[in-house]
Amino acid sequence: MKKSASHKFFVKGPAGKLETIITAPALEPRGIAIIAHPHPLHQGNMDNKVVFIVSKALIESGYVTAKFNFRGVGASEGHHADGIGEVNDVLAVTQFVRQHYDKNNDLPLLLAGFSFGGAIQIVAAQQLHPRILVLIAPSVLRSQAPTVVDHADKILIVQGDLDDIVPLKSVLDWATPQEIPVVVIPGASHFFHGKLPQLKQTIINACQL
Repeated sequence: MKKSASHKFFVKGPAGKLETIITAPALEPRGIAIIAHPHPLHQGNMDNKVVFIVSKALIESGYVTAKFNFRGVGASEGHHADGIGEVNDVLAVTQFVRQHYDKNNDLPLLLAGFSFGGAIQIVAAQQLHPRILVLIAPSVLRSQAPTVVDHADKILIVQGDLDDIVPLKSVLDWATPQEIPVVVIPGASHFFHGKLPQLKQTIINACQL
């Protein structure tokens, strides 16, 4: 039986090379997924365990899945750019994956992000208009995130009720005026300690196109 295959690339970004791992599913892909990690200035990187679980869920769901280090993180070149440059990093990785894994330019796009990465994907969605947007504990308050309901066909927000970094209320205050549902995992902290299986299954259930 054919297995999924992962490859490391250094994608040309606006501030230099971006360290990227792309995994192709075992079967014909159902879409392309780009995953953004938490805040670079707080040890956030693509090896974060929540990013790992999001990636695993999307690979199992049949997506060509790319996770990458923002500029200045790991082997990626450049320096942190206050969230503005990081949006351009997402655009560069998305373009690379589309060029190399979507020859017919017909695979639906999924953007996913955790915490800071979720806020970045909200902004990136303004330009990329993904089929699905997956936001895990997105830091919408700190980033003053814009509305996104008109920029994605389907939006999944997953939040823990015990999150002391991105409070549930801040996410509800952002999502409610847009009439975006929020999936709350009871007992989950910001990093979903002990709740990663529930997080994974929630993503798999929501991302079947």
